[in-house]
Amino acid sequence: MARVLIADDEAKLGRLLAEALERDGHAVDRVGGGREALARLSAGPLDVVVTDLRMPEVDGIAVLRAARALADPPEVVLMTAHASAESAVEAMKAGAADYVLKPFAMDELRLRVRRLAAQREAERRSARLLAELTPSLVAESPAMQAVLAAARRVAATDATVLLLGESGTGKSQLARAIHYESRRAAAPIVEVHCAALPETLLESELFGHEKGAFTGAVARKAGHLAAADGGTLFLDEIGEVTQATQVKLLRFLQERRFVPVGATEERQVDVRVVAATNRDLEAAVSAGSFREDLYYRLNVFAIHVPPLRERREDVLPIAERFLAARGVPPAKLSAAARDRLLAHAWPGNVRELENALERALILAGEDELRPEHLAPASPGRSRRAADVLGEGFDLDAFERDLLHAALERTGGNKAAAARLLGITRRRLYSRLESLGAPDEAGKDD
Repeated sequence: MARVLIADDEAKLGRLLAEALERDGHAVDRVGGGREALARLSAGPLDVVVTDLRMPEVDGIAVLRAARALADPPEVVLMTAHASAESAVEAMKAGAADYVLKPFAMDELRLRVRRLAAQREAERRSARLLAELTPSLVAESPAMQAVLAAARRVAATDATVLLLGESGTGKSQLARAIHYESRRAAAPIVEVHCAALPETLLESELFGHEKGAFTGAVARKAGHLAAADGGTLFLDEIGEVTQATQVKLLRFLQERRFVPVGATEERQVDVRVVAATNRDLEAAVSAGSFREDLYYRLNVFAIHVPPLRERREDVLPIAERFLAARGVPPAKLSAAARDRLLAHAWPGNVRELENALERALILAGEDELRPEHLAPASPGRSRRAADVLGEGFDLDAFERDLLHAALERTGGNKAAAARLLGITRRRLYSRLESLGAPDEAGKDD
């Protein structure tokens, strides 16, 4: 439902417009002239203004300019029976969203208002989602400010984006921010965690499949590409994709066409691709594990998200935003705890910081957050690493114990354990198998 203002000195037309738009579920205010319209504009927010162009004292252009000057400007539709090229150009230059000629079909205007209302709702939704993104997008540091500036620039285009950086730096949040800032914000962003899907399923999940295409394909499935039509496809951990899938992804990026598993006809979608990885893809290309042509197709606009240790100015603002999201005032974080946060290297980046704060809140209860509630600072971490080294040190046993501790900490949830360790779930499975670690019976996600 949109908040609509109708301004027309023809009372009968104004009444008919109001009745039609109210039947569509909009909340409608109706005024009989430009001066009353200006008063209503200052009284509260609106989504759409439908105003006659020629009205006594204050005309539609004046209403349009006043509306567009508001902090949250509504969309404006101008109506006129006295059209001219000059008036149309003037209206569009002043910021009109649409321009209709009298007489017009009522359904035509209803459709235009409905379209503008949907656009406003999409913008509000995008703004809400942007505001709800995790603290990883805090940008007090010059390095992160540059990242967000680059993201805003590329969001206005349809260019393929490659997000690079360590695990836990906020690449997935940045991908969502790019989507919500783009013209595609009203359409879905579909996220595919490439490393979380077995090779046998990844192709059908991405491209879809026909009924009977393989054992277990009991029904046709559209796939993630079809689901993202009009929006954004986010391929997280793209560096883990197998060579066979890389070939099909390359073809899609070149032609925006694909063939579902078991199908014979090509399908086409309008999808913007954002990919992310914590791997060195150039090294993977040199090693032959990642296709060079796919790398260049993905690397149209690369953004490197810096680790938290390279943007220490963001540590405390991230912590404060994290606490605020849980209704905790910044004052709960003691000065000594702040010093501890700044001293730590945060090898797990924002994800590690959030986990440390979550744990600290549990330990502190109603008390002030103190250093003992937080993870040890980085110097302590280095000393512990040095202490365990010596003659007879068994690296495999140490890694096996570490994997076991992560699974124990997460209650057997392998996806959560992989996140805690800063590795992919596929990597976790591989290490468990190669080290002969006991197969922890637990949840995969």
